[in-house]
Parts: sequence; structure tokens; C-alpha cells
Amino acid sequence: MANNNKIQLIWGIALFAAGIGVFFRIPQIMPQIESIQHFSTVLPFIKICFYLMGVMLVFGGGNKIYLYFKK
Repeated sequence: MANNNKIQLIWGIALFAAGIGVFFRIPQIMPQIESIQHFSTVLPFIKICFYLMGVMLVFGGGNKIYLYFKK
């Protein structure tokens, strides 16, 4: 059981780090997406989806980390 808790902590840290990475990567990727004509009409939706994904990763990872240290 203790080994499973360690795995959950590692997974939580990985999710949290991936979420932070998404926030740093969005400004670098958006100019490339803007250059594609097909996506020009749905650009705000794409940006919202990227930020929502980052928020979900950060909160999901943070929740796992919080639950590990709460025990």
C-alpha cells in the first residue's frame, strides 16, 4: 500500500509539472498555429482549450500531492 502512495505522489508531481510546462509552451506554439489558415477562425477556442488543459493538469497534480501529504 505504501508503494502505491509513492507512485501516486510521483504521478501527481508529473501532472503538475506537465501543467506548468503547458503554460510556458502556449506562447511559443500559438504563432505556429496562427500561421495555419485552416485554424484562423477557431483560434480563441484553441487557446482556451490549451489553457484549460494546463489548469486541469495543475489542479489534478496538485490534488494528488495534497492528498499524499494529508495522510
